[in-house]
Amino acid sequence: MTKKYRILETIRQGQIGGGESHLLSLVENLDKSIFEPVVLSFTPGPMIDRLKEMGIQTHVIYTEKPFDMSKWKQVKTFVESENIQLVHAHGTRANSNVYWAAKKLNLPLVYTIHGWSFHDDQNPIVKKIRVLGEKVLTKKSDINISVAASNQATGKQYFKDFESVVINNGINQQKFNPDRALQDVREELHVPPSDTLVVFVARFIHQKQPLVLIRAFAKALQQKPSLKLLLVGDGDQKDEALQLVKTLGIEQQVIFQQFRQDVPEVLAAGDIYVLPSLWEGLPIALLEAMAMGKAIIATAADGTREVIQHNNNGILLPMENVEDNLAAAIVDLANDPDKRKKLGDAARATISERFSADKMTREIEKIYLKLLNA
Repeated sequence: MTKKYRILETIRQGQIGGGESHLLSLVENLDKSIFEPVVLSFTPGPMIDRLKEMGIQTHVIYTEKPFDMSKWKQVKTFVESENIQLVHAHGTRANSNVYWAAKKLNLPLVYTIHGWSFHDDQNPIVKKIRVLGEKVLTKKSDINISVAASNQATGKQYFKDFESVVINNGINQQKFNPDRALQDVREELHVPPSDTLVVFVARFIHQKQPLVLIRAFAKALQQKPSLKLLLVGDGDQKDEALQLVKTLGIEQQVIFQQFRQDVPEVLAAGDIYVLPSLWEGLPIALLEAMAMGKAIIATAADGTREVIQHNNNGILLPMENVEDNLAAAIVDLANDPDKRKKLGDAARATISERFSADKMTREIEKIYLKLLNA
């Protein structure tokens, strides 16, 4: 039997966000006759459970801190004991806690930048520290992968010698397929067919602007009372979101759910998918909604602009005055089922043409083999 290459896929957390969905898809699609993936996460969570169900070896070394030097030796011991031959770090925090081990053990290191850790709306000192951190990490890696061209352009803007390969995120179109027989989530949630269901599947964090969405939805409700909003996910703004819904008096129209495993079913239940992010790498949740043929409303954040063409395969909102523009867009699509279908069909076609999980995985495998055979 041919010996397989043992690849360490490492990520910051076991909660499921975009980077974690990417990792799950990659691990699922890797050619197991050539590669044997091992996953290291720095917190437990639903992703670890999913990987175990898939029969993938997983390990957790707990830390929520980037550059947590107190964990580096433990990481090195683990990597060494597992006979790892290549390390693939997904995101800043994971790379900051694994690159030292990879370098000490002389292992090739791949770094996928799912979105930079620095942003214009940060405190200038925080931003400067994060820029320095990313400079170190991108230099230490043998190959950097950008998930979007805009992601790569930002790297070149900040780091003189920055180089990366652009490999777009990909979606499993067997799983995210509206033609599949799916459980009726609308019935479970008591949403009548006559209501227009707006769906948000994302982490409740500042970047994704869930509070802006809730306020916009409340405004849309005043013009279109037959709306419902389904918010699926967890995060540090969830309590604030729950309180805001109460304050606005719209508890009967808003449904909160924790992260669910049946994301295709959740998306199938919706009529409109909304993602009002401040910034993005290449948002996987958006691609999943597009694969399910949903009408999309999203802000013109960097990575999102590479996928959505306004009024063709979705509605792209300017980054200013998001609340009012989002409310107007929700009402417009709620009143026009034909437009929703047209946008949804075009969105699905975009995924089929450009964003398949198989294509993404084959491109990453080529990078692994290039480094392993160097």
